[in-house]
Amino acid sequence: MNESITPLPFRLERNAHGHLVHIAADGTRSEDCVPVRAFPIAAPDEGVSIVGTDGHELAWIDRLSQADPALRRLVEEDLAQREFVPVIQRIRSVSTFATPSAWDVETDRGDTRLVLEVEENIRRLRDGALMIADARGVQFLIRDRMALDKTSRRLLDRFL
Repeated sequence: MNESITPLPFRLERNAHGHLVHIAADGTRSEDCVPVRAFPIAAPDEGVSIVGTDGHELAWIDRLSQADPALRRLVEEDLAQREFVPVIQRIRSVSTFATPSAWDVETDRGDTRLVLEVEENIRRLRDGALMIADARGVQFLIRDRMALDKTSRRLLDRFL
């Protein structure tokens, strides 16, 4: 699907320290701004805010896919540095079906072990997605629990 590029009334660039700089239409520069997704899991391409150091919104991007490619690249690079949500692709084993429980999982970032302290740390999202918070505060995503292999689904179902 070809989406047209929507011109935005601002520019972004990197300063000498590698931080983003917002440049408004009138030329006003705001150093050290950060992009923030409105819906990072449900709609990562929709609604990205550029926020200044004071926490106020400097600009809004309706759809990142429709932004100028150079601006989109800068935003995506910055988001990738700050967002760390490994996607669970397979659950290899769990230590026990009671909590706390250690899970050996395969993610898009490699194999790891997470500790599920309480079942309430598994949050249901829309369209069969799940967000699992481990004991260290790392958030793990399962995009579609029904797309997991049979063994993974069986292990996961014991906690849902």
